[in-house]
Amino acid sequence: MLLLDVSKSSSHPSDDEQKIFQYIDHHQDTFVQSLSEWVAVESDSIQPHLRGNIIEIVKIAANSLRALGAAVELKNVSSQDEPYGQNLSLPPVILAELGNDTGKPTVCFYGHLDVMPAKKEDGWKTDPYTLTEVDGKLYGRGTNDNKGPVLAWLNAVGTFIALNMTLPVNVKFLLEGMEEAGSLGLEDLLKENEGFFSDVTYIVISDNTWLSNKKPALTYGTRGNAAFFVEVECCKKDLHSGSFGGIIHEAMFDLVALLDSLVDSSGRILIPGIYKDVAKVTDEEMKLYAPIDFNFHEHKANIGVKEFLYKTKEDILLNIWRNPSLSIHGIEGAFSESGIKTVIPSKVIGKFSIRQVPNMNLSTVESQVKEHLKSVFSKRNSPNTLTVSMQVGAKPWIANIKDLQYEAARRAIKTVFQQDPDMIRDGATIPVAKMFEDITKKSVMMFPIGAADDGEHSQNEKINRLNYINGTKVFASFLLEISKLHSASSSRTAS
Repeated sequence: MLLLDVSKSSSHPSDDEQKIFQYIDHHQDTFVQSLSEWVAVESDSIQPHLRGNIIEIVKIAANSLRALGAAVELKNVSSQDEPYGQNLSLPPVILAELGNDTGKPTVCFYGHLDVMPAKKEDGWKTDPYTLTEVDGKLYGRGTNDNKGPVLAWLNAVGTFIALNMTLPVNVKFLLEGMEEAGSLGLEDLLKENEGFFSDVTYIVISDNTWLSNKKPALTYGTRGNAAFFVEVECCKKDLHSGSFGGIIHEAMFDLVALLDSLVDSSGRILIPGIYKDVAKVTDEEMKLYAPIDFNFHEHKANIGVKEFLYKTKEDILLNIWRNPSLSIHGIEGAFSESGIKTVIPSKVIGKFSIRQVPNMNLSTVESQVKEHLKSVFSKRNSPNTLTVSMQVGAKPWIANIKDLQYEAARRAIKTVFQQDPDMIRDGATIPVAKMFEDITKKSVMMFPIGAADDGEHSQNEKINRLNYINGTKVFASFLLEISKLHSASSSRTAS
């Protein structure tokens, strides 16, 4: 089954690309089998007792890279602290390189080998750790996030080698096993191994999805995240509501009022000054929104909601990509199981986060949140104890879409998918993008291959066979394109 009809391509593949694409088509079942073997490893980084599985998948990936001829190092990182226990070893991080031709650019790919927890009883239609193909969809935990894209990169590089074709660039890989748990130890590792990045020209991350189910995309920005705990304590132990209800200032009353003060029914954040530093929308930016493929009905169906807060494509995209948002995630300390427990909780902790965007300062956001909550609390004349703390602080990331690697990726997508990509942002936070940029000072690009309905982190996660195989092709085409563009740019600079 050929997944690309080159005779109809709007950007005709070169002779090398045609050979590469044919090889990939003819070996797609082998590539799917490799994905099946990787999915079978329950490399859940959230549950400590499964840590051995992460080490297993790291070894499997390392051996796959060695089979390509790459020089591979397994770098140890620091131990993990509480709450999981003292001195819990973290899995090693893979640093691999293939090629050291100083006349070529070097592309470094980042990916992760760990997954979020998954159980059949959570609502999966199939065993999450048994790759199952249904109607061209490959179901299994990690198929989209992130084992499928990682393997697509390995398959792309392996295709050049199998065809005895010279790699057009030097390639490096950094693969970790703790991304879903916050990339523990990664920042220190990057700082300690700056030499690994000294000759890197471009960094590519393939750890998100398209906006559409069918139209490819390139991502040039993500929001940051400031996550907060707001704690209210009214007494030293839980109390009987029949004996004490009505005569004390209950912590839950205060907390509900505090949470209610954060955002209105239209989604607008009510914290004074929060929008002051948000970067203004430019005319150039708005031009990127017009061609974007965004289907209201499809998007609602993907996530299962009745209506959005906004009625136009532009307003929706602006508010999930480049405007801040606030979400309330839960309350700790309150009874949440089935039935009813008639107690007054002594201490409750509300949990919420603000997705911040370029020009917003984390320290400023933290101060604004704390001042607002303290002001609301003081007006309640409550004798209870209020504590507000920021638990997570991740910065937003924005790339220059005029960088050569974005042009190379656009050309590769045009060749493989026969259409131009949507240029999108991601409303989520992907800290590694900003981390790599800040530490290495290199150009970073996010290059997804998964569809919007792939359901990463959710039940029935999948990647379409079409996306997996054509994703392998587009990565191979990208390596050819970035080599040509980089060479041409270097020639112009030299002259």
